[in-house]
Amino acid sequence: MKFHELKHDQRRQLIDTQQVYEAWRSARAERDRRFTGSMRWAPRNGTDYLLRKIGSRETSLGRRSSATEAAYEAFNHGRNENRDRLQRLAARLDELAPVNVALGLGRVPEIAARLLRRFDEAGLLGTQLFVVGTNAIFAYEALAGVFVAGGLLATGDIDLLYDARRRMSVALQDIRERGLIGLLQQVDQSFAPTRPRGFRATNRDGYMVDLIRLEAKDVFRGRLPPSLTNLPDDLEGAAIFGLAWLVNAPKVEAVPLDERGYPLHLVAIDPRVFALHKIWLSKRSDREPLKVQRDIEQARATATIAVRYLRLPFDADALSALPLELRDLLPQAIENGRDDAHQSVSDEPRW
Repeated sequence: MKFHELKHDQRRQLIDTQQVYEAWRSARAERDRRFTGSMRWAPRNGTDYLLRKIGSRETSLGRRSSATEAAYEAFNHGRNENRDRLQRLAARLDELAPVNVALGLGRVPEIAARLLRRFDEAGLLGTQLFVVGTNAIFAYEALAGVFVAGGLLATGDIDLLYDARRRMSVALQDIRERGLIGLLQQVDQSFAPTRPRGFRATNRDGYMVDLIRLEAKDVFRGRLPPSLTNLPDDLEGAAIFGLAWLVNAPKVEAVPLDERGYPLHLVAIDPRVFALHKIWLSKRSDREPLKVQRDIEQARATATIAVRYLRLPFDADALSALPLELRDLLPQAIENGRDDAHQSVSDEPRW
């Protein structure tokens, strides 16, 4: 397995882009938390009252006084400053994007990046939804500062792990009304479920979004909802055996770049668990033969990244909760990681 380590100029450019993006996300979060909606003065019974409107709901903050006038001024001043900051940072990201592409830093497919940004904006990424499957490797690359060579990252879909144990915030009213399929259609209107209450949606280009979830131990007593909503056309997670360790696994967050050079927030399972799960999949008798070798190669790649670049030990306490069936594969994953790390470094040029 060959890895391309980022050169100095690539590292500097990636770090600069990540820092600008994190500043932009922070400013956006502040906007959503403090400056959503509007404020206005309205006369009532001969006295002005300060009204705050969020969505279709308007509430009174009290009659005009020094305190409400200060609140009104602070809100408008802060909102204007926040808007200016967001615009400056957005313009900076636009400047960085073509340079990122020229330096070969863009990795994540554009459609996957757009979907993940929408999930992040909706407050689902890292709470209810986590990236598993091939797209998770983009996070490991960004954390390690390396690129996985070859066609291991070619994919026409994205797998989302739905953690139904985590309750959705009451603030996510838009999701309750539209569902996950509604979010997909906000990115690309052609997304549609392959069947009612199915686990998969596809768009006009054949790009697939799969929603998977942990299979309940007792199907008659399982109380976790299979979907984000009860809407008749929303996606319902496919119950998959063997996902317990993915749901309970440590998670990692990273900022990779998409094909157009723009950053995104990606939350995925720990690379060590990813590697072990891929090895486990490759040994299942019902695994499609065409996927077995790819499973093994992806496992070796992520094991190498974990051991060599991220210095994540496979014997860490964080992995102690993994089932024995999975932990029995640890020696193989570690050995693969060490072998790859050794082979990727040579004192001879690659003639």
